[in-house]
Amino acid sequence: MNKSYLFYILAISVALIFIARLAYLQLFTDRYILNAFNTSIKKEVVYPKRGDILDRDGRLLVTNSYDYEIQITPALLEKGFDTIRFSELLGISVEDFNQRMADIKQIKGYSKVGTFPLIQGINREDFTRFQEQIYKYPAVDIVKRPKREYRVNSAGNVLGYIQEVNNAYIATDSAYYMPGDLAGHAGVEKSYEKVLRGVKGFNYLKKDIRLRTIGSYKNGENDIPVKNGKTLTLSLDYAVQKLAEDMLVNKRGGIVALEPKTGEILVLASSPVIDPNRYNVKGEIYRMTKDSVSKIMYDRALQAEYPPGSPYKILTSLVGFEMGVVDSATVYTCQHGFRYGRARMACHCGRGSHKIVSAIAKSCNSYFSKAWMAILKKDSLDIEKSIDQWSGIMKSFGLGQYLGTDLPVGSKGNIPDADYYNYYLGKGKWNPYSIISNGIGQGEILTTPIQMALYTAAIANKGWYITPHIVKAIDGIPIKDSAYTIKHHTLVDPRHFPVMIKGMEDVITAGTGRGILSKKFTQAGKTGTAENPHGQDHSIFVLFAPAEDPKIAIAVTIENGYWGSRWAAPMASLIAEQYLFDTIERKHLYERMIKGDLRPEYRRQEVERLKAKGWYKAPPKFTIDSLTGDTLYVDSLAL
Repeated sequence: MNKSYLFYILAISVALIFIARLAYLQLFTDRYILNAFNTSIKKEVVYPKRGDILDRDGRLLVTNSYDYEIQITPALLEKGFDTIRFSELLGISVEDFNQRMADIKQIKGYSKVGTFPLIQGINREDFTRFQEQIYKYPAVDIVKRPKREYRVNSAGNVLGYIQEVNNAYIATDSAYYMPGDLAGHAGVEKSYEKVLRGVKGFNYLKKDIRLRTIGSYKNGENDIPVKNGKTLTLSLDYAVQKLAEDMLVNKRGGIVALEPKTGEILVLASSPVIDPNRYNVKGEIYRMTKDSVSKIMYDRALQAEYPPGSPYKILTSLVGFEMGVVDSATVYTCQHGFRYGRARMACHCGRGSHKIVSAIAKSCNSYFSKAWMAILKKDSLDIEKSIDQWSGIMKSFGLGQYLGTDLPVGSKGNIPDADYYNYYLGKGKWNPYSIISNGIGQGEILTTPIQMALYTAAIANKGWYITPHIVKAIDGIPIKDSAYTIKHHTLVDPRHFPVMIKGMEDVITAGTGRGILSKKFTQAGKTGTAENPHGQDHSIFVLFAPAEDPKIAIAVTIENGYWGSRWAAPMASLIAEQYLFDTIERKHLYERMIKGDLRPEYRRQEVERLKAKGWYKAPPKFTIDSLTGDTLYVDSLAL
């Protein structure tokens, strides 16, 4: 066949395909009809109701109310538009109005025929006033916007907040978000944004030549129905959460409680506590974010990295058992501490010989330092091999890595290995004595409160855990995500756990945690006093209860709280009691925790920080009472 014929056949075929496609689009779809009428058909957004948030018992934590938003279409701002009167109606200045219009023109994708938010957050009273006059301004529409309504005054770190999206956020999902839209920016509002936000609906409205609405386009055949957001049921027990936060008042720290067998987060408290109602106060989110002293927006339960102190000794002994260098018959003698060269690590357990159970109960530094040395010297010719084996077992408990929770923030903590020490100390320049503090949870070891709660749950389960998560169900359907349902097994054989649990029970009945002993339920725990180079030691405690059938695993860290049994242990025990029995009988313990105040310690610490930087200015010792004129003495600590 002649090549020219082939060319003509190919050209005609392509032309026929284009003609057929155009005919289909014009005759059988509305796509180009709507585009052709884009100056006479308005696409009106119908915003979905954002999903509610409940606690595990069905208590409503977050729901919706409504604010109103004034939107403007620049193309309808006719000559002679009364800017002065319109600005007075809105309660803004003419300069403010002009600036807002200038800002609208800078929005990516700006078009004169587009509709853009002019004023947001209008309350119902102002809406009623505007509605009476709005007919005079065809360029303006009033749109109903959902607003979060908080039914509680705590747990702000868990719930999070919604905020207007910026251009960077819009770019992450430009097919959905538009200027003026709200989206989750913290807590479960952020991590479950796509579940909570729902799906927008759209109504197509006919406009006349002056772009005034004259009815629905094609009787609503092309309208897209709105889909409301789904309801989240959290695993959080709000009654216990509130107790934890009440006890954290005037203190800083984090408390986490898990259900060991499911990984569900029962408590996730960080102090200073955030009242989520502050999120709805203009400027409060910015002010809280800029708080560089108390760091209220810093979630200490998930992000703060602390040396775990003595609770970590349980893991040291578990690794020693697994590596075969220590067992239940091993005896180490304590002489008020552990000596190495000219140095000495003090111990308060007293003189004597200990096996593992009594060493845990008495928190013997000497025992666990010697056990740590045995771990490092397992391979006498290769310390790097030994520490890497130890590090691998530690990480199997979820330490030294991101946990993969369903919350938007977290920290890795630190579990060092040979590469770490080779980098920081130099290859061949470190030995067991260089890192002796690791055996008792100090040194380079860092963990977050949620990691400590997780390894406590793994001990309670005798060697396995499920990744912690805060959402229990979506629209009443239990979560099925395998990330939060599959068991993770540690590298420690289950047979090594019972003796450790016995030691933790003895901590409560005869050891360093005797002050929280309860006749109502059994407990297994471990006190900790974590040395802190920046001030007073931290008070730390881990616990699970009942000891024979654990229903809750808890980790408490109180910054600058002196020692474990002073603050952390009573708090953990009271949380367990509240969760197990829905009440607290040990009122004296509760009152002490509620009234406790560590602010003087934090003030001293802040003064020392300022002095170190040369920024501190001593307050005046005397001041004049403005009412009486009397000279008053000022307690500098109270300022």
